[in-house]
Amino acid sequence: MAVTLRTMHLDAIDSPKGEVTRLLHAARDGDATAMDRIIQLVYDDLCAIAARQLRREPFQRTTQPASLVHEAYMKLANGAALHAGDRAHFLALAGRAMRQVLVEHARRRSAAKRRPMELASLGDDVWATPVSPEEILTLNDAIDQLEPRQRQVVECRFFGGLEEREIAATLGVDERTVRRDWVKARAWLYQALYGAASA
Repeated sequence: MAVTLRTMHLDAIDSPKGEVTRLLHAARDGDATAMDRIIQLVYDDLCAIAARQLRREPFQRTTQPASLVHEAYMKLANGAALHAGDRAHFLALAGRAMRQVLVEHARRRSAAKRRPMELASLGDDVWATPVSPEEILTLNDAIDQLEPRQRQVVECRFFGGLEEREIAATLGVDERTVRRDWVKARAWLYQALYGAASA
């Protein structure tokens, strides 16, 4: 990458509607510069997603949003982002990549002993309370057991910070379906996480 992520966002300008979508098509067609331009256009959004995720992390003081964006970019640059259809879908994939990075961090930092689960709320304010590396790993395992679309809704909302309308557009469903999937997924996750904690 010719320009570092740290400096790219300073040159970013507001994109016309659909510019990210156009660049995603260009990247799929082999334009080697398109992905760098996409990152320029959505850098602030990526940092906001990273900051939300790091607010919950026990090692938030040692990891900065820009670092998480950089690590997620490495995953996206390896081809995952080429599957995105538009800006919201790209941000959802970026949120998933950040989740993967944080899970990798949690695995490295996880202590030998697991303490009882006191997982933060999966309600509307999902970013309020920090969670431990063990909780991140338990949550990750539980999310992986959800039905595919419910898993995508959780990833988009919990990790990507997308709103219901953005999730609906990304997944090609209506907002009512997103709400229903979120309620079902949240209920299942509570049972999986708190049930396991109280056993």
